[in-house]
Amino acid sequence: MAIAANSCVWRTVLLALLFVMSAVYAAERPGQKAKTYPTKPVRLIVGNAPGGGTDAVARLVGQRLSERWRYPVVVDNRGGGVGVIAMDLAAHAAPDGHTWLLSNIQMSINMLIKRVPYDIRRVYVPVVQLTSQPYIAAVNPSLPANSVREFINYAKARSGQMNFGSPGRGSPAHIGIELFNSMAGLNMVHVAYKGNGPAMIDLMSGQIQLLFGTIVSVAPHARAGRLKALAVTSANRNAALPELPTVAEAGLPGYELTNQYGFYVPAGTAAAVVARINRACNEVIADPAFKARLAADGVDVVGPNTAADYKAAVEAEVARLSNFFSTPGLSLERFR
Repeated sequence: MAIAANSCVWRTVLLALLFVMSAVYAAERPGQKAKTYPTKPVRLIVGNAPGGGTDAVARLVGQRLSERWRYPVVVDNRGGGVGVIAMDLAAHAAPDGHTWLLSNIQMSINMLIKRVPYDIRRVYVPVVQLTSQPYIAAVNPSLPANSVREFINYAKARSGQMNFGSPGRGSPAHIGIELFNSMAGLNMVHVAYKGNGPAMIDLMSGQIQLLFGTIVSVAPHARAGRLKALAVTSANRNAALPELPTVAEAGLPGYELTNQYGFYVPAGTAAAVVARINRACNEVIADPAFKARLAADGVDVVGPNTAADYKAAVEAEVARLSNFFSTPGLSLERFR
């Protein structure tokens, strides 16, 4: 009987110890997961074709992180559908921190236009903001306009006869030029393309007269005389092209359009892993050599920021876009 009683006691003690150990293990798992992260290659999904401004940011950040970690960060370009193809791919990925989405103002636009059958805010977690950059307002070099004000006057005299291009309906460039149209009192016709490349070709050939493109995509053609750069869309001049005025100072006061870039991961990713990614990315963007490399392409690197900071910045951007879509003639339906 004594032996049986002792066995019972020891069994109880053993079970209690196992319970405590499992509880401790469970409590430590998120931290342990972050310490060992990543445990395999990271897939970085980009909703743009290779070679553009977004792709350049993705590859540079991916390269720097690959040098720091045991595993590479592999860029996966999934252009098309104004970001929706890439968004869907990332939305259905395992929330283990090994699939990221690089997005920009397009994410905020899609939150409002609702192109996807799910609530974007519930499906993705903002991780870190990396950069911001303006567009260049570029025109065909045959146009006699050499400034934003001259272009506005030229377009007003040809109401309904001039075309502008964009990488797709509801893209940031489309929305930016429609805002330009509205503020300047113009009536230009939108031509939607499947990407910025075909639109650029048609601008150079004279099929369209205006395009908003990133500095890295427009500047080489402008220097070669194939395009004419009129202004940058940001509030301040860009250090890479200091001779270019802003749209606001060159003829349309109050105009501003800036594209912010950052990483998202699927909802459900452990907070400790999100913090680990955020910390690693902040270390990369703090590097002076990294900043200098992107500055040459007209890209501004943001300062250190938390996941909460980036979430707040995205919400502020969504609020600004909501105001834009409340402008008469610029309803959401127009951009779907």
